[in-house]
Amino acid sequence: MTTKITTIAELEALYGLPGDTSLVKEIAFINDDYRRMIEASPFAALATVGPEGLDCSPRGDRAGELVRIVDEKTLMMPDRRGNNRADSLKNIIRDPRVALMFLIPGSGNALRINGQAELDCDTALCASFAVDGQAPRSIIVIRVDAIYFQCARAIVRSDLWNPARHCDPKDLPTAGQILATLSKGQIGGNDYDKEWPARAASSMW
Repeated sequence: MTTKITTIAELEALYGLPGDTSLVKEIAFINDDYRRMIEASPFAALATVGPEGLDCSPRGDRAGELVRIVDEKTLMMPDRRGNNRADSLKNIIRDPRVALMFLIPGSGNALRINGQAELDCDTALCASFAVDGQAPRSIIVIRVDAIYFQCARAIVRSDLWNPARHCDPKDLPTAGQILATLSKGQIGGNDYDKEWPARAASSMW
């Protein structure tokens, strides 16, 4: 007897159907409650899809500046400086479907958005997102198709915001060590780790 689930009917037989609270929380626009959650969040994961597959990118900014709420259907997210892989941006150009998950430090609830995105590099628009005189090179404009909060079970189970459960960075490999291992010592190493704080500070925005 197979134990693999291969149809929606089999899945629903195992899990049942969602309750009213799971359905009523999803709407197609940003209301006042969801606006407050977005504005309180300094971090989101941005999921995109392209010909090479899926991508999920961390996005962080000061709370209230992570995204700009243009209207009840539109968000703008500045593409801050990073590693120039531009995986998310390449995907958006070829497939506009995106998903966002906002996390709010101290809150058990997360906020999820599904929508369609495009890129805008208008000079004046980018300049309006400048921080410390540094403007992003492009803006991700997201049209909201669905928005809803995610209940707190996952964050409660993970004890995510409990400082007593936080990992000591010394117990993990550093970026320099990972790079050195993968490049067989050609790049990375201790010098990379020592120089990173100053390099990051000078290129944060």
